[in-house]
Amino acid sequence: MNLLEFLRAEPAWLLAASAVLGLVTGSFLNVVIHRLPRMMQARWRSECLEYLRDQGETALPRPEPAPFTLVVPRSRCPQCGHAIGALENIPVLSWLWLRGRCRGCGARISARYPVVELLTAALFTACAWRFGAGPAAAGAMALSWALVALAFIDLDHQYLPDEITLPWLWAGLLLNVGNTFVSLQEAVIGAAAGYLVLWSVYRIFKAVTGKEGMGYGDFKLLAMLGAWLGWGALPGVILISSVIGAATGLTLIALGRHRREKPIPFGPYLAGAGWVMLVWGPEINRAYLAWLAA
Repeated sequence: MNLLEFLRAEPAWLLAASAVLGLVTGSFLNVVIHRLPRMMQARWRSECLEYLRDQGETALPRPEPAPFTLVVPRSRCPQCGHAIGALENIPVLSWLWLRGRCRGCGARISARYPVVELLTAALFTACAWRFGAGPAAAGAMALSWALVALAFIDLDHQYLPDEITLPWLWAGLLLNVGNTFVSLQEAVIGAAAGYLVLWSVYRIFKAVTGKEGMGYGDFKLLAMLGAWLGWGALPGVILISSVIGAATGLTLIALGRHRREKPIPFGPYLAGAGWVMLVWGPEINRAYLAWLAA
């Protein structure tokens, strides 16, 4: 009996292994969420300086040190520079052991680190429960990874990196060559429709108000979801994300937690709705169609 057969025969072990994998993956996701936007900003700055040099500008800032990557240098405390050791990097447990503070200087460590780890573990476990051991579960976990990263990056910086949305769009199409989630035809139509629907809303809103209601990253994220889940999931994604996003925004404004003129990132709501449709999409669509028929 190989490992895959064992996990299929022992669902409890499958769920436990998925939870552990989710915790470890969530720990790395914290690095991606923190570092990827800064890597992108460093690249944009370098490109701008290169352009100015080509234009003959001489009074330019000094070149920045080599930007870090997702792997190097080692993680350090931003307050004191204390290098994070292996025992301080165990998902969730290290944060609890350190009582949410740096071992070197006692500076507070954000509770978001264990939250991301626990969230990823919960999503991976749900994917294993829903799809069982096999390619569909592995694909669902990969999509969950991307959605968590995109949601938190958009919350922090209000943009959705092409470095995630575009590779995952192509990965969704390739995965559905074998009809993993939907047929390839549904996936291709879903990718095109996902982009065009939000692009059309953006153009209409801008023509009417003169303002930009959303960013191009939102178009690409919905196209990515369409490539994975097919065009049939898009109405559910749009409806769920719009309702929850509007309710959250209005609540925050009413409570004085958000200024009306400040934009609210839409990516986290699209990501959350996309994950819901990944796991419960067929049931949601059947219930919705039954409600319409009634």
